[in-house]
Amino acid sequence: MQSTLGDLLTSRRVVITVGCGGVGKTTVAASLALAAARQGRRVLCLTIDPAKRLATSLGLREMRAEQQAIGRELWATPETPASGALTAMMLDVRHTFDELVGRYAASAAARDRILSNRIYREVAGSLAGTPEYMAMEKLYALKDDPRYDLIILDTPPTSNALDFLDAPDKMIGAMDSPAIRAFVSAFEKTGKLSFNLVSKAMEKVLSGLGAFTGIEFLTQVAEFLSDIQSLFGGFKDRASRVLETMMGRDVAFVLVTSPDPMAVGEAMFFLDRLQASGMNAEGLVVNRVRLADDVAPPSVDRVAGLLREGGIEPSQDLAAAYARAWRDASVWARRDGAEVTRARREMASIRRHIVVPAFEDDVLDIAALGRVAAILVPAQ
Repeated sequence: MQSTLGDLLTSRRVVITVGCGGVGKTTVAASLALAAARQGRRVLCLTIDPAKRLATSLGLREMRAEQQAIGRELWATPETPASGALTAMMLDVRHTFDELVGRYAASAAARDRILSNRIYREVAGSLAGTPEYMAMEKLYALKDDPRYDLIILDTPPTSNALDFLDAPDKMIGAMDSPAIRAFVSAFEKTGKLSFNLVSKAMEKVLSGLGAFTGIEFLTQVAEFLSDIQSLFGGFKDRASRVLETMMGRDVAFVLVTSPDPMAVGEAMFFLDRLQASGMNAEGLVVNRVRLADDVAPPSVDRVAGLLREGGIEPSQDLAAAYARAWRDASVWARRDGAEVTRARREMASIRRHIVVPAFEDDVLDIAALGRVAAILVPAQ
């Protein structure tokens, strides 16, 4: 079992960080990008999380939907090869969806009709699975870009890591259900919404909606769904190619989890799904682990003595509070240690296991990213 991800950065074309929300995927992705650039690779860090914190940590005012080169003066070290480069980019879900519409629309007129449709403008980017699928789509489009040696993808923040793998089916299913097809059939034959062409049950539903929203609005919805359904063949074919790309030997998945028992359990479930899908889970990062001291928590009297040695004359209550906090921290650290052991045991099929300790301060700048990078990719 290895305790470094360094070889992934030199042997793979794509590294994808995955895990449930709130475990630190974005920080791990940015730290890996920094480490790879310092190894001399030309790296693109593609993120879906627009958090201001990430932009700040990379020395940027904000994350943008176009590539932004990060000046070498911000991240390079005296040992950094001159060939290294670090670029950041934030996914623009709507723009990526627009590009797909342009690629698969039957005609320029159909493309323009979809892109200008009021309903499309409202829902593009918010349909089930869309952010996750568009992340894979953008990666697919950039994978062979000769400007980069390595692309690191930070997957969308989500409560369920499996959303990333289920995204294509979710997005297409949201627009291709039996109810949607019945709705569209009431429009396509005449170019107008006709309740006579649907079942009695659907007629009642549509009549009720029409009374509430207006028939003009329903007609726009039907027109949008009719046009967008014409793209399904292209979408499904593209989704199949995207998923096939994810299975390539030059693509590595790095699972990121916290030591929270539920997060570890989800990482285990996600690993099973990755492996069943033929994708390469190559690294496990257990992030923000509270580390236990080698000594037992001190007594109240011992804490009082330590405070006096530090120039503080403690009251009995203050010393007791410090001792209680020390004991609580020890309990949490032991629990984290037990979860790290469980993660390593249950996910032993992953060859690279890294534990990142919990820092006192948030990761808010390049220096802090460098600390994480040094743990993920230790100096040889």
